[in-house]
Amino acid sequence: MPELVPWFLFLHVLGAIVAFGPSFSFPIIGAMGAGDRAHGNFATRVSYAISTKRVIPVALTLPVTGIGLIWSAGIDPFSRDSRWLALGILLYVVLFTFAVTVQIPTTRRIVEMTSAPPPETPPGSAPGGPPPALMALVHRVQRGGLFLSVMIAVIVFLMVVQPDLGF
Repeated sequence: MPELVPWFLFLHVLGAIVAFGPSFSFPIIGAMGAGDRAHGNFATRVSYAISTKRVIPVALTLPVTGIGLIWSAGIDPFSRDSRWLALGILLYVVLFTFAVTVQIPTTRRIVEMTSAPPPETPPGSAPGGPPPALMALVHRVQRGGLFLSVMIAVIVFLMVVQPDLGF
């Protein structure tokens, strides 16, 4: 059904942009929240809401439109000429699994830890920094975000360039 290819391609690319585009703003949102400790929880909640209400739900449409695209174009993702596609699918599964099982729960934990106001500082003393456990979670989310960004870039490269992987 080659006449459906442009429609599935449009929906697939639009879904990828809507799902993953906002995630490239998370480092900016996080830096702004870290720079203004009183608003750190809000910044984290914004990133969490975008992830759970936009990124993950729309990312779930990509396998559907991808399968429609593969079917309508008559592509065998496991043929030698389409190994780039099989690798992209595998990386997507890794990316999505990591996002749902590691990144989202860790971000939720940061929201929980920062929901209560910090303890009051006695007069005349310097305010304390964030607890080490919180900073460990923040660093984990930052590393996870970098991993996910690189994975998205690699998948986009594979889908656009369609390289001959030679194996």
